[in-house]
Amino acid sequence: MSSTLLSQISQLLTVDIDCMDPEVAKRHTTTSAPFFCDMTSNQAIVGGEATRTEQSALLRAAIAEVKEKRDLDSDSFAQDVLDLFTVLLAKQVYPYLKGNVHAQTSPPAAFDIQKTVIHAKKLVGLFEANGIPRSRVCIKIPTTAEGMVACAQLQKEGIQTLATCLFNVSQALAAHQAKCVYVAPYFNELRVHFEPTIWREFAVPGKEHPMSQVIFDVKAVFGKLGSSTKVMPASIVTPREVIGLVSLKPDHITISGGILDKLATLPPVAPEELVSSLNVTEFSEDVLSADYLAADGALLKEALAKDVESTRKLDDALKLFNEAEIKTKEYIINLAKTA
Repeated sequence: MSSTLLSQISQLLTVDIDCMDPEVAKRHTTTSAPFFCDMTSNQAIVGGEATRTEQSALLRAAIAEVKEKRDLDSDSFAQDVLDLFTVLLAKQVYPYLKGNVHAQTSPPAAFDIQKTVIHAKKLVGLFEANGIPRSRVCIKIPTTAEGMVACAQLQKEGIQTLATCLFNVSQALAAHQAKCVYVAPYFNELRVHFEPTIWREFAVPGKEHPMSQVIFDVKAVFGKLGSSTKVMPASIVTPREVIGLVSLKPDHITISGGILDKLATLPPVAPEELVSSLNVTEFSEDVLSADYLAADGALLKEALAKDVESTRKLDDALKLFNEAEIKTKEYIINLAKTA
């Protein structure tokens, strides 16, 4: 019998850690076997780690390594340090994982197929150079039309991908066609983590939250298509939202360190709280069989253009991730000048 809400959830679906702090991963691994499957990350998480005193030596090591190959004033210096630091952070958490480490491609590349492919390959190469095989690496790519075409190209080269910043079924269908390993529907738009006052609480999140129906439908559509792409909800604010998401029966769920710690202190809930009352939306065969990747993702572009709210959330997430990346690069340059 489960002793905590976290252990109860782990028996119903696969739990991933949305955090790059090895101490968080360590304290939830109570036996010799890792508790978590994957570790997810993004530019905001990496940026937060960069300024933590506990990671100062790691960041300085990344700066020193890149300094041996690049001049401080070169255009790529800060990006090279950021990429290496991302890999080194993931390597710290890697021993506590059964599955993959994740790294996200640069936001400015989101609407450029080749830039996304090049950055993804660079990240995989860095992981391999640091002892983590590509079979244990998953590259997170924003679910733009260009991003999904890039995922299809990367899959052919044996690189695992995750479609992130996902808000509708059309994006999920494109990710399925690109053979992404995962889709990560954002339960809350990213901005709630930067401006908490815009977050909205629901008494029954798994029924009332507008993204619940989307996630439920994506899982149902994937089942109908026999898709191998797994559903991994992300961007969670409270334990109550975790309960709601578990009721939707996704394959995985990725949870931040703070929420993991709270779940580990809470008692299990009644089984009926983990059962959904939603009904699946019916989609026409035309929608399900359409080619969302043809002509560089023309149909996905069209679908996003019609879905104003999903496009707003996607664009805003890219803006916030880009701002986080720029801020971290500035911090790296200033630190490098004193090193």
